[in-house]
This record gives sequence, C-alpha cells and structure tokens, in this order.
Amino acid sequence: MVSNLNVQKQLISSKNILFIQDIDGVCIPLVKDPMTRKLKSKYIYAAKALGEEFFVLTCGEHEGTRGVNRIIERSLGSLIEPKKKELYLRGLAACGVEYQENSGEISFEGVSEKELDFLSKVPSLIRPKFDLIVNNIFPELNQEDINFHAAKSICQTRFSPTINFNSLFELVVEDSDKRELIQVSFEKMMNEIMRKAESEGLKNKFFLHISPNLGYKNGSEIIKLSTKSDIGSTDIQLLIKGAVKDSGVLFLLNKFIKFKTGKAPFGNNFNFRNCPKSVREKIDLCKKSIQICDMPLIVGVGDTVTSKKHNGEKSYLRGGSDRSFLEFIQILGNEFGINNKIIFVDSSSGEVERPSTKKNGLIGISDAYDNLKFDIIFKNGPKEYINWFIELSRKRSKFKKNS
Repeated sequence: MVSNLNVQKQLISSKNILFIQDIDGVCIPLVKDPMTRKLKSKYIYAAKALGEEFFVLTCGEHEGTRGVNRIIERSLGSLIEPKKKELYLRGLAACGVEYQENSGEISFEGVSEKELDFLSKVPSLIRPKFDLIVNNIFPELNQEDINFHAAKSICQTRFSPTINFNSLFELVVEDSDKRELIQVSFEKMMNEIMRKAESEGLKNKFFLHISPNLGYKNGSEIIKLSTKSDIGSTDIQLLIKGAVKDSGVLFLLNKFIKFKTGKAPFGNNFNFRNCPKSVREKIDLCKKSIQICDMPLIVGVGDTVTSKKHNGEKSYLRGGSDRSFLEFIQILGNEFGINNKIIFVDSSSGEVERPSTKKNGLIGISDAYDNLKFDIIFKNGPKEYINWFIELSRKRSKFKKNS
C-alpha cells in the first residue's frame, strides 16, 4: 500500500509520463468468450483524460466484430459518441501492427496486401482442420456441438487470426491430459498453416504467438502445457513477423515524443518492420536518437507474465505476452536513469485460469532470480487497477491544469 501511494504521487507530479498498457486481464477481466467482454465507462473517460500520456499495447485488435472498439461502443451505449468525443483507446493492437487514434482512425504501416490476403484466408484454413481435431478428441460430439465450439474458438481477426482453447477446455475441466492434447494438436495445426504460407511465397513473414508462453526455443515461442494445477496456454495467434510488443514500445515512444517536441526521433515512417530486432539494438537506437530531457517516465502495465522452474534449482523458463515489453521498459529506464514503473495486474479472478498471487504469491509468474521486478501488484485484478487508474487520471489532470 505504501509503495502504491508513493508511485501514484510520483506519477501525478512528474513532468513527463507515458502509460503503455495491455487491455485483456488489465482493464477488462479475462473471459472465456471474447464476445462477452465488458469495459467500465469511467475507465474510458479516465484514459481519454490522460491524453497524449496514454497508449494501449495489446495482442487483441481495435476493429472487427471482436475488436475493443465494439466493447467501447457497447459500454457507452452508442455507435456515434465514441467517434464524436474521440473516446476510442489510442494505441497499438495486433501486438504492434494496428495503430489507432482516439477518433477511431486506423493505420497499419509496413503490412503488404499479400500478407493481408493470406491472413484473411486463415480462418477458412483452420475450420476443416478444427472439425478433424475435435472429432478425434471428442468422438461423442455431434456436428452441431462442433459448430458451436468452432464459432467460439476460431477468431476471424484481420491481423491476428487466432485459435482459442477456452471453449473446448470447458469440456475437460478435470482432465489436464485432454487439455494438453488440445494444445498440442492445435499447435501442430497452426504450424501446418505456417508451412502453407511458405508455399505461397510468404516464408518468414509470420510467426506463432502463444499466450501465455514459456519464452523462446530456437526462435519459436514455447507452449505452456496444461497441468492439474495450471491450465497453461489458452490461444495461438498467427501474427506478422516483427509484431512484438517491445517493438511496439518504440513505435509509441516515437509518437509521444513527436507530439511533445514536434519531431519524431526515429523518423515519421517508423514502424514494426524497420524496428531493430534485439533489445540491445533497440536501446542503442533510443540512446542515439532521444535526448534525456525528452524521455518520459514510462509506466508499463500488464498481466501475462510467466515463470516455470526448469532443469534445476536456478534455471527457469520465462515468458508471457507482456514480459517482453515490460522488461524493455524497465531496461530503458535504467539506461536513461529514469525509474520507470512496472505494474502487474493479477488476472486470475476472471473466467480464465491463471496463477494467483493471492494463493501462491508469484509462483508461476516470477521468481527470485527474475530481472523483471514489479513496482505495484494489483492482487484483486482489473477492478482494483481500474479504481486506482481512475483516481490517478483525475489527480494527474488536476496537476497539469494547475501547473
């Protein structure tokens, strides 16, 4: 609580701050069916009040039937008000491809028509394979049941077609072996679709993002297999190569500094495709291009961070779709002598099973040897974080008005 108050006071009174925040599990409780997600209207107005100091960075998408924009429209009870009052969430979606302004204006620089064309075909490639896999694992299901689960499991998103396991997991709540079979079967299926992309001249244009994951092996994300105590990975997305959240931080930082100074440090056409690949190269680009006086205090907020003991007492597999951008923000702060803040929101209270800080501390999330350190942990999940965020936004707005 003391740490929480101290961090809040520092953020309220700092000259330059920049929030970079994940969405699902942070300001929206995790649910098994993405079509039922809800967002508090007070949170939407609080995000808007922070203005240029707030961006989202999510692996979900802004637009489409499953997009966050539809949630905002439902939350505000209007299709007109969000655009008119510029209340859409500003920032990056699809892990770094789909940028949106508060007005709902979308851009996706660096993406080719050929890539978009293949992505649009992925759900129809998944569908027949889905039927075969589900028939094999659940021979008792009829076609109507399979159709029901397919509608929930196959996400037809524009930049990140996804297979989600939560609907099928409902059928095997007590059977971790069956859950593992679901995960392994669909990972194999998604790799077949990757090979299909290669055969169409799109080699090295996509990658599989597994959430949550256990880091990387040979350049690919490691699936977190289900156990009796941990549900493991719940979805696999086909994403455009280079669309990773730590690159997204640089893209958003470029936007923020251009707004503040009138000059984009990495150039006006900077996007995920021309972003350096390694963390060291990213840091070097920042140190070469950004003056210390222009660098804000960055607040990174996420919920998907994993840590699993591996081959001995001090060896861990670490991953999670939010880890890369939170670690990068922490390292960037250290390099610039700025005490950037890392906030972890415990999303285990939602419908999707996650390691719980209330029950087991940081087991399954972090460990004593982890370089990533949290400044605040919201054990009570999105509800607690939203209340804190709304209060901070109100006080920050008041501070800026009186400064």
